[in-house]
Amino acid sequence: MSKFLFVYHAPMTPAEAAPAPEDMAAVMAEWNAWAAKVGDGMVDFGTPLANGVRVSPGGATAPSQREVAGYSLIEAENVEAALELAKQHPHLNMPGGCEIEVHEAQQIPGM
Repeated sequence: MSKFLFVYHAPMTPAEAAPAPEDMAAVMAEWNAWAAKVGDGMVDFGTPLANGVRVSPGGATAPSQREVAGYSLIEAENVEAALELAKQHPHLNMPGGCEIEVHEAQQIPGM
């Protein structure tokens, strides 16, 4: 089994347009149903992220160039299995052009 990081990209919702509690509950129900499909492969369900900052080698900071809305860490048999789970993810049904990046965790030599 390999570990895969799912990075969720989405336009950030302005605070004045926050979804109604019942809409949020429906979205979370979809996410929880997806997590149930992942089953024991769910390493870390993740959390929403905001206010990303890039740090350059000289210590300069700047806002992140891409909106990262959250992450999940899963285990899957191979990249094809991880991609299949990503293709079924409810995040892709959210408005605004949401995307998921899938990255395979690599072994660090000697560790």
